[in-house]
Amino acid sequence: MRILLVEDDIRLAETLAEALSDQLYVVDIAADGEVAWDCTKAINYDLLLLDVMLPEIDGITLCHRVRSHGHQMPILMITACDTISNKINGLDAGADDYIIKPVDLGELFARIRALLRRGNTSSTPILQWGDLQLNPSTYEVSYKNNFLHLTPKEYSLLELLLRNGRRVISRSVIIENLWTSETSPDEHTIKVHLRSVRQKLKAVGAPEDFIETMHGLGYRLKSPDLLQSC
Repeated sequence: MRILLVEDDIRLAETLAEALSDQLYVVDIAADGEVAWDCTKAINYDLLLLDVMLPEIDGITLCHRVRSHGHQMPILMITACDTISNKINGLDAGADDYIIKPVDLGELFARIRALLRRGNTSSTPILQWGDLQLNPSTYEVSYKNNFLHLTPKEYSLLELLLRNGRRVISRSVIIENLWTSETSPDEHTIKVHLRSVRQKLKAVGAPEDFIETMHGLGYRLKSPDLLQSC
């Protein structure tokens, strides 16, 4: 899941981004409303975490602009003003929920999970490919009931492949979904993560080519029918 965090307090933004990254989200930071608006036009975010008081374009105006242009991602607003009128203005502009500063991380994570569930009610709770199962709610991954211990990046990579099945995923798509624009890795880094995932899958009984390399194109999962015959 990719989140755009719009917050002009850089120290707070970096703290929240680090905490969210630990929860397996990919987080981009925008320090003002104008930059945030450009980001929403360039990238399809799963959630917008939006401060109310911002330079260039304030949070209420940005929220209204995002909605007026047809963007449907959940919007969670952050405010230091715990007043009814402030909340009403944000909700009327299109926000889905509010959280008050100072932000409690446990509450923030819970509200984000609730909004993402609300926005994905039609999606399958458990992702499955052959004998592999991934539970997005608990971050648990198992193969034939043997649990895999994955790093956050390995988990996100496997989830991306599962959500795309036989569709070939290029390295550029992997980078776009798993890293922020400021921390884009080189080709070797992606290969290292893929090799580690393959080794961990093999250790619990999956075939070596569970993740196929399509040379010059990218990666995809092996057909379930071929997996069953292995």
